[in-house]
Amino acid sequence: MITFLSAILALILGYIFYGKFIEQVFGADDTIKTPAVRLEDGVDFIPMPTWKMFTIQFLNIAGLGPIFGAILGAMYGPIAYIWIVLGCIFMGASHDYFSGMLSIRSEGASLPEIVGKHLGSGIQNFIRIFTILLLLFVGVAFVTGPAGLLTDFTGGGLNWWLYGIFAYYLLATLLPINKIIGKIYPLFGFALLLMAVSIAGIMIFKSATGALILNEISFGELKNLHVNPTQNILYPMMFIVISCGAISGFHSTQSPMMARCMKKESFGRPVFYGAMIAEGIVAIIWATAAMNFFGNTGELNYTISSGHNPAWIVNEICNTWLGKTGAIFAIIGVIACPITTGDTAFRSARLTIADIFNYNQKSIKNRLLVSIPLFTLGFILSQLEFSTIWKYLGLSNQILSMVMLWTAAVYLAKKGKNHLLLSIPALFMTAICFTYLLVAPNKNGGLAIDSQLGILLGIFIASSIFIWFLVHSNQKSIKNKTTSVTTSQIK
Repeated sequence: MITFLSAILALILGYIFYGKFIEQVFGADDTIKTPAVRLEDGVDFIPMPTWKMFTIQFLNIAGLGPIFGAILGAMYGPIAYIWIVLGCIFMGASHDYFSGMLSIRSEGASLPEIVGKHLGSGIQNFIRIFTILLLLFVGVAFVTGPAGLLTDFTGGGLNWWLYGIFAYYLLATLLPINKIIGKIYPLFGFALLLMAVSIAGIMIFKSATGALILNEISFGELKNLHVNPTQNILYPMMFIVISCGAISGFHSTQSPMMARCMKKESFGRPVFYGAMIAEGIVAIIWATAAMNFFGNTGELNYTISSGHNPAWIVNEICNTWLGKTGAIFAIIGVIACPITTGDTAFRSARLTIADIFNYNQKSIKNRLLVSIPLFTLGFILSQLEFSTIWKYLGLSNQILSMVMLWTAAVYLAKKGKNHLLLSIPALFMTAICFTYLLVAPNKNGGLAIDSQLGILLGIFIASSIFIWFLVHSNQKSIKNKTTSVTTSQIK
């Protein structure tokens, strides 16, 4: 159990020490009145308790992501541990923290408005369209999946399940955040955590009694163990497959919702950084369960390649290890949690559009005028094949994370702080995204060029952007220092 327990301990220590360090670098200040206090409107700007914000943020960003992504990522072998732990602590949690805190410092603004403030109007307009499309695809993906499963369980009525879930989505999007989301999300958030903790407890108990021997990470297994390594090359594929649990751009669209409910800036670390660490722990648990339930990584690969999907694996693990209780957890995991991610995706899309046009959302009429076209388009997209929708989400997710990391790096550079804390992760994710675009198969949206050439080109593009950023940041720094000296001389 050394690898498993060490990974969880590392994540907890990451929250305690690196999370505190990131908070100090940002400069959280409780003397500054937050948007939730200054702009309270009874709809989107509503102060909430910290524990409630944590569970809502956790459920918003998690859903099935750290479960399905971790299971598919486990196909690459124990090396997935390294990406989840290091990615979560140094990239994902910092990404989520800055996306939330920059929103607080920008009147609770949505992601595109934050990006525009620091990266300019050109990238802002691109991200506006990109973010809305991503949120729509997430919302649709998390309605068609649960609707299909409910159809299988009940024996028919796919369209009726789609209508029912969309009706719930509309209510959750329109009503004040404390009416539905604020009431039921904490319950589902605790259920998702309890399911993961129960699986972890069973693995520890079975290991302690000798009924299960967990595979340990070793130098011999620090390689690509995927059943089809030529098509699923370790770099960059694994870093796209495992997004939730390591780093996910979708999270930056969700953080502004809680930024509008936060009473003090010091609550940002447990809510934003802490929720991501919790998601990383969930990902570690499910990656471990997937790698060990069938015996080893090879057996997991065989199981999935023979036609079983992650939903089947979740159901099998829960029912086998947790019995009847596991069946309940499985239903919550594969049906309820995706739905709770989908509704906040549509709510975020409403807020994003309202921010673009500076359209007040206090009245129900204004919320309907934004929401109805969104849901009409969403229903049309729901008629597409699920696989068609899903294959674009992974890359879109990481492109958005790349943009958010560069935004945070620019913010730190402007403040004269150590931007390397965010610019190096931004450099890494830029290389990942461009390499994926170059080497991924055509059916997955890539150009399918030679992998070695694609890796070199991806690194070259990312390095060029990084150098441009360093030069530009240095020029800004010199200009700011000159302006500061001139101002002090005038005084």
